[in-house]
Amino acid sequence: MRPAPLDGVKVLEAATLFAGPLAATFLGDFGADVTKIEHPSRPDAARTHGSSKDGVGLWFKTLGRNKRLATLDLSRGRDVFLELVRSHDVLVENFRPGTLERWGLGPEVLLEANPRLVIARVTAFGQVGPWSRRPGFGSLAEAMSGFAAVTGEPDGPPTLPPFGLADGITALATAYAVLVALRERDRSGAGQVIDMAIIEPILMMLGGGITAYQQTGYVQPRLGNRSSNNAPRNVYRTADGRWVAVSTSSQSIAERVVTLVGRADLVAQPWFATGRERAQHADELDDAVGSWIAARSLELVMEEFEKAEAAVGPVHDIRGIMTDPQYAALGTIVSVDDDELDGPVQMQNVLFRLSASPGAIKWAGRPHGANTDEVLAEIGVTPDQLAALRAAGVV
Repeated sequence: MRPAPLDGVKVLEAATLFAGPLAATFLGDFGADVTKIEHPSRPDAARTHGSSKDGVGLWFKTLGRNKRLATLDLSRGRDVFLELVRSHDVLVENFRPGTLERWGLGPEVLLEANPRLVIARVTAFGQVGPWSRRPGFGSLAEAMSGFAAVTGEPDGPPTLPPFGLADGITALATAYAVLVALRERDRSGAGQVIDMAIIEPILMMLGGGITAYQQTGYVQPRLGNRSSNNAPRNVYRTADGRWVAVSTSSQSIAERVVTLVGRADLVAQPWFATGRERAQHADELDDAVGSWIAARSLELVMEEFEKAEAAVGPVHDIRGIMTDPQYAALGTIVSVDDDELDGPVQMQNVLFRLSASPGAIKWAGRPHGANTDEVLAEIGVTPDQLAALRAAGVV
């Protein structure tokens, strides 16, 4: 078989919860050899997040996939960790700034041990600044970035997402940064440090708000499911109690939607010519689209929108996702055999499809420390040394 795109890239993950670990997952999905290091007595807290079965955390089956898992107390196993660093290309870590330095494992020490090492430092607020050493999580990034301020109903409070949105965006950015740094290493031969603050990537995803404020003083309000850039854009309830989302980001789609729902006359209105102006007439447009959809079943709404080549999608919960024909066609959900749960485990597939060198899920997340002996043997730790380390609680 053709090698995977990241075959030969060795990634050491010393990170917990979501942003750093998920970045390593993305790399592992395309062939990187990822070794995750957990504390011997305090496993990654991600193992206890979300649902579980028979005491096994189910989210970690996805987050920990394609990774070898070893235990090591970095504060007491400095020399062992440096040996691991010497044999790896990438380190992903998310300790609070100053922690690795306190253990004698700061970037200068790590790069001295391995000048080609790419060090991705993922923290809430970055390595510098007045907040750098404060504890923080993705929820604070969702608040500080402005996301929560523009999310929710106009008369309601700022709203946080019920999942790790900022962490997920940061994971993608971190994986991208690692690949950029590896490409630079191909030219220069030297590694470098990536300073990734979780508060930043989500801010970039929020669009042109900074420029709009600087140029015009505009502050985006909460609009619920509406948009300030186009209308109709909302979720609408069908006659059989289901929900659909409609979006009209392009002018042609907007014209098709209002024509479909029997209001072709609106196209001639002067304000219909741009999305921004249509958004100022969202009440009238929502009434037209919403009343039409409310009189029809989900199946009929989907059929009629498809005929009209207008943009619509069902609002799925997890049950709808599992049975959606489009996801099935894409192979978005896959089954992975898992010994710990004694059978197949379903999860999201790799993020995208490469025609010549696709990624793959080789195994689901494994038990705590499942590969410790194997990983440490590879750097020359003998069975007797391993037994001594284990007796001392270092692994």
